[in-house]
Amino acid sequence: MTRIVTRFTAGVLAAAAITAAGVAPASAAPFERPTGGPQGGAAAAQNAARGHLVSVSHLATMSAEQVRAWLASEDFDTASVRYGVDTYRLVYRTVDTRGRATTASGLVVLPRNRDRRLATVSYTHGTTSYKPDAPSTADDAWGPGPAVTYAAAGFAAVAPDYLGLGLGPGIHPWKDVPSETSASLDMLRAARHFAPRTGRVLDGRVFVTGFSQGASSALGLARSLQGGADPHFRVRALAPISGAYDFRGAELPSLLAGDIAPKMAVAYTSYLLTSWNRVHGGIYGSPSELFREPYAERVEKYFDGTTPGPVMLDGLPDTLDALLTPRGFALLEHPSGTFAEALRVDAEVCTAWTPRVPVRLYKMAGDEQAGTANTDHCAAGFRERGVTVPVVEVGERLYGGSRHLGSNLEGTARIVRWFGELR
Repeated sequence: MTRIVTRFTAGVLAAAAITAAGVAPASAAPFERPTGGPQGGAAAAQNAARGHLVSVSHLATMSAEQVRAWLASEDFDTASVRYGVDTYRLVYRTVDTRGRATTASGLVVLPRNRDRRLATVSYTHGTTSYKPDAPSTADDAWGPGPAVTYAAAGFAAVAPDYLGLGLGPGIHPWKDVPSETSASLDMLRAARHFAPRTGRVLDGRVFVTGFSQGASSALGLARSLQGGADPHFRVRALAPISGAYDFRGAELPSLLAGDIAPKMAVAYTSYLLTSWNRVHGGIYGSPSELFREPYAERVEKYFDGTTPGPVMLDGLPDTLDALLTPRGFALLEHPSGTFAEALRVDAEVCTAWTPRVPVRLYKMAGDEQAGTANTDHCAAGFRERGVTVPVVEVGERLYGGSRHLGSNLEGTARIVRWFGELR
């Protein structure tokens, strides 16, 4: 069966032919948050519960041959496939942006080999605005493809959906590194609790990677693990792909200069402002302050997780001039207040810690969504802290005409080989 799928994933409307692969069916000092989180003993009890399992669903079993066909349906490289895999959806306990108890979901993929003890790859995914497009609930190979790639090479792979995506309640707090970090860390804990049910053990080594939005998430997770956030896990290497690490110093200037694809600039700007107003407050009182009509009355609905990506893109204008009011443009050109502080915290993944493990930053020249100055600025931030981080240019690899999405395909192919060498 072949069908055409359109999605807003990592900020692009892509069209791809998806071919079924005969898969077995499923069986049952960060930014200060607003007050109101748990206190005292309640907080301690909640922290103890983080990462505990709520439910587990076995999604599919694939042989190595089926994995190759399935990955190839979205143009993922299959050279590293050695094993078949089992995929599972976990729902687990974590905390929201205010430190309150909530749940999130994510994908675990285990290789069908005889190794009892497994090193883990954490893959944090690129942008999606629609709940079902998250890795554990996606109906194609794009979202879960990297996790399956790593598992088919012999790793245990985990891919958190983040807060508010997949089966997570509420609205996704897009580009919020603190909550992406906590959701990713608790996903690792949930995977550790789950693995013994399959006769496996996660040995504590974690290789961290992520794409686009997930590139900053990967840096946040690696920073947390290196800082001792969980005594069982130790980061072994870090390899993010095509991140927008420096929104204030790189991404916003590129966006305003017209260097980002116009429709993607509209989508990213809308997502950022609506998300950060929900998370931090103080960016606008009414959407009409920053967004022109008729978009002001519907822009928040487009990013509440219930609107499919193509519908959202069709409903937004083609240019920033048609989207933003003068006040909206002024905020992007001269960030201030809550918005400026949130931008500062977002960029700290490259400026506020010193990696002590091997790191490579992957990018593609001419990226139309995450300007490559982001990667250059990130490398410079680490260099100022005495760490020279190699920047790997992944060459020419397009997906649906997109260089940005193509970098995920080529970056994954290179990173699985590098992680295999380190393991």
